[in-house]
Amino acid sequence: MTKTEIVDKVNEKLGFSKKDCADVVESLFEIIKDILENGMDTKIKISGFGNFVVRQKKARIGRNPHTGQSIEISARKVLTFKASQILKEAVNRGSTTV
Repeated sequence: MTKTEIVDKVNEKLGFSKKDCADVVESLFEIIKDILENGMDTKIKISGFGNFVVRQKKARIGRNPHTGQSIEISARKVLTFKASQILKEAVNRGSTTV
């Protein structure tokens, strides 16, 4: 799903103008991005949806799978998302087991 499709869904649900809906969606994404980027918090919890968590990974030695040569993987931050139980149940509600 694209940002435009999200704007369309918000427009259908709320009935505001598409421009207003686009502004709301864009503002929401900017707020989330700014919080995670600037380290104001390491977790954003959206009740009933899930958690966005920034974790610090330490530097480590890795291996190039093509050549087998050892390389250093630098320390970095990683962003993870963990879905809430409510979201997991909603996603699985219509699925069938094969």
